[in-house]
Amino acid sequence: MDSASSPTPATPATTTTTLSGSPALAPLLARGALLSPLKRPRPGAAFPRTRLVLPGLRVDLARLAAYERACGFATGADALPVTYPHVLGFPAVMRLMSDRRFPLPLLGLVHTSIDITRRTVLPTTAAYELTAYVEGLAPHRRGTEAAVVTRLRSGTDLVWESRSTYLARHRTSGHTHTAPSEGSAAPPEEPAGPLPARAEWRLAGDVGRRYGAASGDRNPIHLHPLTARLFGFPRPIAHGMWTVARCLAAHGTPDATVVRAWFLAPVPLPGTVTYGAEGGRFELRGAGDRPHLSGEVGPYPA
Repeated sequence: MDSASSPTPATPATTTTTLSGSPALAPLLARGALLSPLKRPRPGAAFPRTRLVLPGLRVDLARLAAYERACGFATGADALPVTYPHVLGFPAVMRLMSDRRFPLPLLGLVHTSIDITRRTVLPTTAAYELTAYVEGLAPHRRGTEAAVVTRLRSGTDLVWESRSTYLARHRTSGHTHTAPSEGSAAPPEEPAGPLPARAEWRLAGDVGRRYGAASGDRNPIHLHPLTARLFGFPRPIAHGMWTVARCLAAHGTPDATVVRAWFLAPVPLPGTVTYGAEGGRFELRGAGDRPHLSGEVGPYPA
């Protein structure tokens, strides 16, 4: 007599929500902060299967210019910096991660990596369709990591996409390892010796405030010493996306390019960092050659 097998739980259906405009960030950040103490992160937790779609997205040229100045990109070019679509998608991503159903607490969430693919030049005056969704959760040796995908289309063509990972730290069994990103090389466990130094940058204490104003990412750990101390940092720290944008502004990228970056340690503000580069690799190091950022850039298709 055949025994009946237990049914496999069905994967929740994916839904699509079309936005009429870019979400306001302040209410989302406040909601995420209020809900954070209620979250119980774990790799097997359910997460929202919603794809947010924002059609007819156009770039605010004044905000773009402020971003370019804050990150060291040349201003006035008729093409978006390779990292700028991340800023365009940030409000939609915050809507996903501040949702009550998103299992990781927004407060204390650490951006650990980003993969970017730009398939062509992105004109500043074009209209785009933006899509953002949570791809999944994975165990990490220090907690649980979420992968979030952002895509930009021009007409029917996919022209830019990114995959970011965000870590919520919590107790683990001690036997889990970081799951490798799909389509991405894993970061080196121990970064190799320093790349050839190309520049030394003295970072002012207001770098986080200037980038926050230009990008909309006003996380308190980046803004002032007092607000940073509330979250365990003796000084404010630079945004991870500012560090990779600043490096790419110095390094340069092909029109069609693939960028991968791993955020290894916070960059305290004010402070001094060394920008190193060789071939398609780049990095930031601090005092004692401490690695803060490791990355690589190459042509698309790779």
